[in-house]
Amino acid sequence: MKITTPLLFLDEERCKRNIQKMANKAKRNNVVFRPHFKTHQSLEIGRWFKEVGVTKITVSSLEMATYFSSEWNDITVAFPVNILEIDTINELASKIQLNLLVESMDTVTFLKTHLTHPVHFFIKIDIGYHRTGVAPDNTELIDLILAGAKDSKLNFVGFLGHAGHSYGCKTEEQILKIHTDSIEILKNLKANYQTRYPNLILSTGDTPTCSIAEDFSAVDEIRPGNFVFYDLTQNNISSNTLDEIAVAVACPVVAKHPERNELVVYGGGIHFAKDRYEHPVFGTTFGIPVQLTGITWNEPMKNVYIKSLSQEHGIVSMDKAQIAHYELGDIVYILPVHSCMTSHAMKKYVSIQDGRAIERFN
Repeated sequence: MKITTPLLFLDEERCKRNIQKMANKAKRNNVVFRPHFKTHQSLEIGRWFKEVGVTKITVSSLEMATYFSSEWNDITVAFPVNILEIDTINELASKIQLNLLVESMDTVTFLKTHLTHPVHFFIKIDIGYHRTGVAPDNTELIDLILAGAKDSKLNFVGFLGHAGHSYGCKTEEQILKIHTDSIEILKNLKANYQTRYPNLILSTGDTPTCSIAEDFSAVDEIRPGNFVFYDLTQNNISSNTLDEIAVAVACPVVAKHPERNELVVYGGGIHFAKDRYEHPVFGTTFGIPVQLTGITWNEPMKNVYIKSLSQEHGIVSMDKAQIAHYELGDIVYILPVHSCMTSHAMKKYVSIQDGRAIERFN
């Protein structure tokens, strides 16, 4: 197909392999696989999950939940309740099983007054990321929330955690340590509350721990999301191999500066976002170019990386001999640092297998 502006290509075969691999892990552990759809945000890709038996999903916003509610009827919104969206909450709760996150009495009080349909709720627990959630030792607040929710349209289903601090790891050992520690926190909570709530579930699952760890027998469901595409950040912390990265941005060459070993591509912050990571050789890196071979991309080019991004420009560090192989209008395929943000920025996918557009929530 003709490429004139940056396009986000998706390798369907890699993507489906990633989905199957994680589904197999959930099955081995006898846990519910409730994948987070914030990475792909696509009804079509969502159907690939149905092919491996997924019936429950996670999203990051009520707007996204509305989009997926046309094909999914059990959705967890893994974001603190925004009380300003109560009308959307009630609309969704009228037609699907909607699962919300609660971490304060203010939220409970508001929902008790304004809900028109029953919802399920998790108490969000801070298992080490320190972004949101109730401290696991704050049983006073947990008890208040549970007591406050009684005899209302709020149905407590369990404790939910997100080990997002695993993204800051450098080794598999560090990821496994976070996995073990966070699971232990949730297990202790379940032990304390299971007598009163015998059916409560433990929900966890970020991509690094779900990719590296093998034992999830202590929890009831996992919610990884980024694994569907993976990216350079995950590869940098050993969560995936490069041949599992299922998306790449095609960027036209717009300028050549061999005198400073730079190639300029049409592909900047509005296409990739500005996520970066510290490459062990290159230092601060915004993406890695790869070459197209057949109907997919191969290993990264040797000693080539994206050294900086501005709004529309991407600056590729490349030696003079390599630059000589490129002409204006040639295409450079670039693996993203953070596939979730790149996908959100690009708004659409093109299949690398057959060039068709793949529907995505915008």
